[in-house]
Order: sequence, then structure tokens, then C-alpha cells
Amino acid sequence: MGFFQLLKHPRFSRLLAIRWAGQATDGIFQSALASFVLFSPERQADALSAALGFAVVLLPYSIVGPFVGTILDRISRQRALFFSNILRSFNLLVVALFVFNGTTGVALTVVVLIAFGINRLILAALSAGLPLLVDSKSLITANAIAVTGGTVLVVIGGGIGVGVRALLDSLAIADHADAVLVLIASSGYFISAILTGRLKKLEIGPLEHEKASASLSQGIRDMREGISFLATHSDAARGILATAVHRGGLTALTLTALLLARNTFNDPSSPEEGLKDFGFALSFAGIGVFLGAFLAPYGVAKFGRHRWMKLALFASAPCPLILAASATQLALITTALLVSFFGQNLKVTNDALVQSKIDDYFRGRVFAVYDVVVNGAIVSGGIIAALLLPPSGVSAIVPICVSTAYFLIAVVLLRPSVFPPVQK
Repeated sequence: MGFFQLLKHPRFSRLLAIRWAGQATDGIFQSALASFVLFSPERQADALSAALGFAVVLLPYSIVGPFVGTILDRISRQRALFFSNILRSFNLLVVALFVFNGTTGVALTVVVLIAFGINRLILAALSAGLPLLVDSKSLITANAIAVTGGTVLVVIGGGIGVGVRALLDSLAIADHADAVLVLIASSGYFISAILTGRLKKLEIGPLEHEKASASLSQGIRDMREGISFLATHSDAARGILATAVHRGGLTALTLTALLLARNTFNDPSSPEEGLKDFGFALSFAGIGVFLGAFLAPYGVAKFGRHRWMKLALFASAPCPLILAASATQLALITTALLVSFFGQNLKVTNDALVQSKIDDYFRGRVFAVYDVVVNGAIVSGGIIAALLLPPSGVSAIVPICVSTAYFLIAVVLLRPSVFPPVQK
């Protein structure tokens, strides 16, 4: 089934509506948090606080992730989507109250962690239900549409948030404007909850055999089995590690971009302008993700999965050097576009490689390991960059380190003797 046929597929399109509405809202919510925590006149941004922000966002994914599958194999996934979106909508009302009052620290961190933990459950339910809506031959294309479209919509949602925030600047003080954005996000999640009503109770599972195999201790066993499976499929394990390193490097570059936009390209006392520039750079990254997803199938068809992944990583390696050579806005958006473009080629191709290696029984287990490894690399990349970056963000060290890491992973981890280019 082709791209446009899938978009018109009545059951798949209902799932897409839920996912894409939620992920566009994610972008709005994340832009509000970034504005409140990192682009507020009352709070000076620094690299470590930004890195800790990445950790807060990803912590629920790494901790809750391995156990989400067990939950989704015991209850209706449609009901899980509905109540999770409702809970997330109400949770953001609390976040909005804290933001309105300028509350930071542990209280805000806890409610934000809850919001992102719920988000992990929602994305997992959507992914788990997808194979029940489309035939197996269309699964990879459907995954690419859902994941890439969702990523682009997060960026678009972030852009919408930045735009709305700019309109509110003259009408309200900074914290109140950010609170309005959070309220808009709360409404978006409520709309996602309503959209789940278009699915039948068990239309996206769980199936009877999935219910029978679920248990409360299943999460730990799933992780162990996923690791054991990858130990016997080294090319899939190497692909996961390569993707994780690339995402960690991308996080380091994102942190660099944030500080450049906040403290160098603009007056630190006018953080609203910095937020606009940061959003502009993220928009180019989103374009790179979108274009990369389209190129990947053609690259795989011509070179094969293994060789195309290595080529994508090699092509990524020199791109951060653009920013190392010139810390300008043009260099930043060029780097964002190219690294995201080649990174998405790597990610989409590796997902297909891992899926091709995994029996149905192990798919959830391996992807749980995949999630934890990638999230760990993202947090590590952010913290390492935070320790190396000055407050201005002007530093050649971080881009050079990222470039070197990409090159070494391509040469050593994906060398032909252990990562053979034999499968298309």
C-alpha cells in the first residue's frame, strides 16, 4: 500500500489524527516550557539547567518505558489513550497554574515529569496498535509516516507556540503569556482524547494472547530478553548504538543552538528574540527530518540498509564543523538542517533494519531496549555539552567532539567486517 493510499486508509487515518494532534500539542507545550524556564527575563539560561531540562523530559521515557508494554497488554489500548489524554489535559492545568505564579523547582518538575510519563504511555499505545490497523507489507511505510509526520508536527507545534508567544508579549507579562500557551496545550490534549472515540474499544488491542502473556513483572523480563536477542544480532545492536550516538550529538548541538540564540545572537535581556531565533533553527531541523525520511527509502534501495546507514553517518560527520568554523545564525541553521537530514536517514533505516531482524515475539522487548539506550545517549550528550559550553554557546569544542564521534562510530562500529552490507 502506497503513501497516499495509507493516508486515506480509514482506520490508519483515525490513529494518525490522534497521534498528530497530540504531537503538535507536544510542540506547543515544550515551547511554553522552554520560554518559561530558559527564555524568561527573570531567569538566566545556562547550559547545565538546559541539560537537566532534557533529562527531566526523558527520565519518564527511560524509567516508565520498559513497563508500559505490560500495562498496554492488560487493558484496552483505546481506553488507555482516552484516559491518558484526559489526565494529561488536567495535569497541564496544574502546570499552567504554576507557570502563571512563576513557580519553579521541585513542584513544577514533578508535574512536568507526570506529563511526559503519560506521553510515553500514549506513544507506546499508538505504536502497539498500529500493526492491527494495516497489513504487514505496509507496516514500515506506515511507521515512517506516523513517526516522521509526528516529529515534523512537534516542530510545527513549537513554531506555533513561539508565534503565539510573540503575539502575547505586548498583552501580558512573560509568565502569564507562557501560562496561556500551556492552557492551549491542555485544550489540544483534550481534543486528542475526543478523537480516540473514533476507535472501537479493542480495535487496537490487546489481543487475547497478549493479555495472557502480560504480568506485572514482565517489564524487567522483557528488557533482559531484548538484550539477549540483540546479543545474537550484532548488526541490529550496532545500528541502535550508532543511532543513539547520533541523537546524543544532536542534543549537544541543540544545547549549543539554545545558548547561541539566547545569549549571543540576541541581547540576553530580550529573551523573546532569542526564543524566536531558536525556534527558527528548530524549523530548519524539522525540514531536515522531513526530507531525510523521504530520501531514506531511495538510498536503501540503491545501497542497501547497512551501507546507507554508514554513508548517512559519514555524511553527518563534517556538518558540525560548519558551526565550529563560524558561530553565526547562517552556520547554525545550515548545521541544523544537514545533521537532522542525515540523522533521519540513519534513524529510519535503522528502525527498518531492527524490525527486519526481530521476530514478532521480541519486537516490543527490543524496542524497549532501543528507547532506553537512545534516551540515555540524549541525556549524556546534553550533560557532556553542558560541561564544555560557555554561557555564550560560542565554542568549537562541542561541534568538533560531535563530528569526531560520528566519524569514529562510522569507521569503527559500522566497519564492513562486523556490519556487512548484504541486505537491502
